[in-house]
Amino acid sequence: MKSYDEITKIRFEGKDSREPFAFKYYNPEEVISGKPMREHLKFAMSYWHTIDGEGVDMFSIGHPSMDKSFGRSDSVEMFRAKADFAFDLMDKLGIEYYCFHDADIAPEGKTVKESIENFKVMVDYIYELQKKHNKKLLWATANNFSDKKFMAGAATSCSADVFAVAAAKVKSCIDATIKLGGMGYVFWGGREGYETLLNTDVALELDNMARFLTMARDYGRKNGFKGDFYIEPKPKEPTKHQYDFDAATCLNFLRKYNLTDDFKMNIEANHATLAGHTFQHELRVSAVNGAFGSIDANQGDTLLGWDTDQFPTNVYDTTLCMLEVFKAGGFTNGGLNFDAKARRASNTLEDILLAYIAGMDSFALGLRTAVKIIEDGRIDSFVDNRYRSYRDGIGKKIVDGKTSFEELSDYAMGLAEVPVESGRQEYLETVFNNVLFG
Repeated sequence: MKSYDEITKIRFEGKDSREPFAFKYYNPEEVISGKPMREHLKFAMSYWHTIDGEGVDMFSIGHPSMDKSFGRSDSVEMFRAKADFAFDLMDKLGIEYYCFHDADIAPEGKTVKESIENFKVMVDYIYELQKKHNKKLLWATANNFSDKKFMAGAATSCSADVFAVAAAKVKSCIDATIKLGGMGYVFWGGREGYETLLNTDVALELDNMARFLTMARDYGRKNGFKGDFYIEPKPKEPTKHQYDFDAATCLNFLRKYNLTDDFKMNIEANHATLAGHTFQHELRVSAVNGAFGSIDANQGDTLLGWDTDQFPTNVYDTTLCMLEVFKAGGFTNGGLNFDAKARRASNTLEDILLAYIAGMDSFALGLRTAVKIIEDGRIDSFVDNRYRSYRDGIGKKIVDGKTSFEELSDYAMGLAEVPVESGRQEYLETVFNNVLFG
């Protein structure tokens, strides 16, 4: 097998290719439903897993399986080397976008001020790499969860000083997003939740989180940020009771505090399943509420109860995801960020390429099959027919808001029987399989 340095570009070779370092289904310039695949999918690299992740899990803290110091001992030079590798990797894969937390791209300092100064230096360095490699920032975010000061939350911390530190970090990240031309800014609560009500003022914490998001929104708009702010739902791990449990919970929060005009959802597949939902459920809930934004593409392990962040290879899930993306009208400011990491035992630079190829091909295949399902028409036709009773008569009056309980009661009294047709779930699942494999 080729070494990382021997590979210059991952190219599309088609489904019959046996070349490991080639795309089988992702052909970026191939036009599907009116635009190139790369525009439908808008792939992005996750800086935290891809560039900084060293194969460490909760059972191997301090014992990585991969070295990503890139031969540097000086911290600033190491992060410059990491950035060089990041953009080289994106070139090889043909990925146009990337995402990062502030702590991903720059060394932590001894103080908040020193950390932010280091961050600004690296933002300038990445700004030049962006121009050189013709890449774009999809979104940025602040790591307001790893450091011990955030052990009781950031915007929901019991300490006003921690709240202020979190604000300073988000301010610097919004500044970086504007400088780098990013069209998204993500808030992932991380530790915005609680372990026990015995020591928690929930009302104050929720109000403070709303104050925090409102100030962030106002600062961004005042300074020229025209993109979307995103909430990324996550139900647990590490906090037992997350305030951003799932899309519905987040939407309720945004409505209560009048933030729906500026905030959309960044849905992660593995977070959806941890919440007891499917990936497509969370996407649909977001879309029908006008809050479809961006996607963290990964998958979990159904036999494990934590966020394993695996590269997506389940074509059923990628197909169902892309069906929801089509129904939502496609991406605008968002995209598909691979919030995923190679397994601990897949510990070479070549494995990173292979992992991305697997994920990109799986979503490309999902895109292709989603289009086939739409063109086939049987599933959409079935759904449309199933609700035909709302197109005329009393059903149309319900939809148009031109009836009342009195009229509906009188109508119901005249019904001799009330038939409900079969939902034919098994038939539709067979149609789905027929399109995928027929």
